[in-house]
Order: sequence, then C-alpha cells, then structure tokens
Amino acid sequence: MTPSELLRLYHIIRVMLSYGLDELIPHLRITLPLRVWRKFLFWMPNRHKDKPLGERLRLALQELGPVWIKFGQMMSTRRDLFPPEIADQLAILQDRVDPFDGKLAREQIELSMGGIPLESWFDDFEIVPLASASIAQVHTARLKANGQEVVIKVIRPDILPVIKADMRLMNRLAGWLPMLLPDGRRLRPREVVREYEKTLLDELNLLREAANAIQLRRNFDGSPMLYIPEIYSDYCSENMLVMERIYGIPVSDVEALKANGTNMPLLAERGVQVFFTQVFRDSFFHADMHPGNIFISEEHPEDPQYIGIDCGIVGSLNKEDKRYLAENFIAFFNRDYRRVAELHVDSGWVPADTNVEEFEFAIRTVCEPIFEKPLAEISFGHVLLNLFNTARRFNMEVQPQLVLLQKTLLYVEGVGRQLYPQLDLWKTAKPFLESWLKDQMGVAALIRGFKEKAPFWAEKLPEIPELIYDGLRQHRLLRHSVTQLTDELRMQRVRQSQSRYLFGVGATLLLAGLLMLVGRQDLPEVISAGLMAAGVVSWVIGWRRTR
Repeated sequence: MTPSELLRLYHIIRVMLSYGLDELIPHLRITLPLRVWRKFLFWMPNRHKDKPLGERLRLALQELGPVWIKFGQMMSTRRDLFPPEIADQLAILQDRVDPFDGKLAREQIELSMGGIPLESWFDDFEIVPLASASIAQVHTARLKANGQEVVIKVIRPDILPVIKADMRLMNRLAGWLPMLLPDGRRLRPREVVREYEKTLLDELNLLREAANAIQLRRNFDGSPMLYIPEIYSDYCSENMLVMERIYGIPVSDVEALKANGTNMPLLAERGVQVFFTQVFRDSFFHADMHPGNIFISEEHPEDPQYIGIDCGIVGSLNKEDKRYLAENFIAFFNRDYRRVAELHVDSGWVPADTNVEEFEFAIRTVCEPIFEKPLAEISFGHVLLNLFNTARRFNMEVQPQLVLLQKTLLYVEGVGRQLYPQLDLWKTAKPFLESWLKDQMGVAALIRGFKEKAPFWAEKLPEIPELIYDGLRQHRLLRHSVTQLTDELRMQRVRQSQSRYLFGVGATLLLAGLLMLVGRQDLPEVISAGLMAAGVVSWVIGWRRTR
C-alpha cells in the first residue's frame, strides 16, 4: 500500500470515528478484535455527540466524497434494513448534498462555452443551485434562443482526483479480500470494484449522460409509463449538460402523490414494468434509479407517468444474460427450483460437478417462504443474504456484469415499498417475462430473425456460386494436405522404428565388444574393437534416421 493510500485510509477511519460511527459495530464476540483495535490504535473521540446517529452517518459519508455518497444513496432505499431515523437522513444524499459555490459553477459554464459570457446563451440564470448531488449540481435558466426553461448540470470542480484515490484504495483492499476470507476469491472483488469505478468515471462525462438520455427518450417516445426530458446537445460538453426543465412530484413524497389523487397501485406496477421493459426489451436500462432521480408527472394522476433524470449510469445485457435471467425469473415464479439449479450449472456460474439435488433443496429453503406475500412482508435484503450464504456453499461466483442490475433491483424494490407496499411483484412481472420468452422462442421470433438477416443474405446471394467453388477447391487442397501429412507421419513412424532397431543393434554390439575385451584375453583385440566400432556406426545411422 502506497503512502497516499495509507493516508487516505487513515483519513477515512478518522472521519468515521470523529462522527462516532464505531457505534455501528455490533457488540458480538466476533467483533471483539475490531473493537479492541479501535480502542488501542484510534482513540479519537466522537466530536458530534449532540447529533443523532443517522445525521452523523450522513455527514460522514458526505465528507468522504462521491464514492461514499453513492453508497449512502443506495442504502437510503432499503427502509426495510434501516430504521427511519437513519433512512431519512441517507435520503438527503439523493439530491441535497452541500452545494459548491454558484460562482464556480458559472465559471465552469462559461469555460465550457468557449469563454463566452453566460448571458450570451442563457437568461434568468439562478446562481443558487436547484439541487446538489455527489457528482454535480444543477442551476435553472432559460434558453435565449427559444425561451425554453432548462436546467444546467455542472460537474463538481476537482472531483476526479478524489474519486481515483478512493477507487485505488478500494482496489487495494479488494486484492486483500481473497487472502482474508475463505471464499473471497469467489466474490471476485477486483472485478466488482473495477465495474463500480467504470460507472463512476462514466458519470463524470456529461456527453455520455446526454447520449444515454437521448437513447432512453427514444426508447420510450410516446409511452405513458416513462418520460425522459429533452436534451439540448448543442449546449452540452463533458462538464456541462443542458436539458428541459421538468415539474413533477418526487417519487419519495408519497403524501403529495396521494394528495394529487395518484393511482398508487398502477404507479407501483408501472415502476416494475418500466424496469423489465428497459432490461429485456431494450437491453438498456437506467441504473441509478434512486428516488432523487425519479419524479411523477402532476398531470393525469389517474394514469401516472414516471419522469426519469440523471442518466449518467446505464446498464446493458447481452442476449445470453437476458435469456438466463428471464428463465431464472420464470422458474422462480413457478417454484421450479430444479430448473433454477440446472440453469446455474448450465451457465457455468457454479461448478459443473455441483450436486443439483442438494443445490435445488438449498434454493427451495431460501425462496419458498417469500411467495404469496405482499411486498411489505418480504425483505429482499434478507433473501439476498440467504442466497449469498447458499452461493458460498456451492462456490457460485459473483458476476460483475450483473452488479448494476442487482443494484437497480434494490432501488426498484425500495421505491415500490414506499409507493404501494401491497404490490404483488411476482404477479406483475411474470406475464411480462413469459411474453418476452415466448416472443424470443416462438414462430414470430423465427420470422423476425429471417427478416433481419434477409438483406444480408440478399447481398451475399450473387456470391454463392463463387463461394461454393472456393469451398470445393479448399476442400480438395485440404484433402491433399491431409494425405500428404498422413504419408509424412507414416514415414516418420517407419524411420523411428528403424532407428530404435539400430539403437538396439548398436547397444548389443558395443556390449558384446566390451565383454570380449574384458573377459576373453585370448582373443585378438581387433575383434572387440571391430564390434564396438560397428555398434557406434549403428548408433550414428539410427540417430540420423530420427532427424
């Protein structure tokens, strides 16, 4: 570990202890060494005793920077795992992080616009930010060209070195994990950290976010389920993004949604449908769906529509991943745990020699109790923990390409729990997945595949006679080469057989000559010398045969 990484690690520990977060360490026998280590090596006191634990946790994560703030945002959606006094404070991290000076934001905007004064492009620029998050903050303005209300998103200054320092430290600690934990290698911690680092660095490029938002807007163009604000790409750069200003109710403000007459059951169901549509229909999903990035349109509350912003982190799945996930979901919904176990083995996520019967029984033990219960009574956090323990028993590896999907699933559950705790997640998702699988495997899929390939086949059709001729010629040449190679191998075997025979003859002659030289003094030495010379000649000829 380098001096800079040690210094950063010390800073992280010092910040956490200065906010008294060692209170979160449970008083168990297994944590005794950790608590003793804290007392002897770090004796710094809690400097914020007047604040409740939830606020201290939020302030510590906020002080540590964007990597930790993102972690807090994810935890804020798990109200089933944390008491309200902690979850409410962590929710503040979604869009109410301490802002940086609006004058710095103005300077960055003008720098991104080529040094031209801001007033040349925008009217009514608000120096006080509308919202501030871990990576960037937004200011309101109005486009001078058409009078459209917009928000301008600006990256926090000097944020990149902080992120890279934390990720280097996390990568270092991830390298230690396989040595510290018996199943640490199975977790593939380096790959997971590398994937997390990539998503964070992608968020720093607002041109990428603009492209993601344009893609999502096109995917849901005209959809009653999801609206993505328009992006004004002519004004965008790596450090600045300009998009349509939207007005809506934050998805976390359940009381305001109810007061507006929102159809809460339909809203919750559409949240699930939006997620599965993005994942399975489009293979392109918003992977940062915490409540700070989701609003509900105030119009048509009986037919509610989501509004999604902050598309910096998106995920995608290939055809194999989608097929595997869909079949697993269907098998779970049908309680076909045998199929779930077989899919895990077939995919290579667990070793091929896994006992399928034992794996099936373990999955049944974990998953059977969760069915036929409303969402309010199901803790997916506990289910995931049980599945983790099951996976550890059967050496299942973590799949880094699905980390974003797993995180998004946690967000969807957290939002669904807040909106409508009685939502039947299984009933909502199962018809969608069955329809998708049928579409992928039925006659319609065959016809669609034919239509997709038809232009390519039509282009190659005139070349078919020439390709057939080339194939036949290549086949003839290949057959000639195989025949030639076979002959060469046969001749080589003959030469090797001859060389072994000559080596044997040479050894016999040498041994005979040596015995005659030593044991029969009455024979002329020339006979012994001749036999030995003949043996040497036989060896030389045998050696040349092997070349």
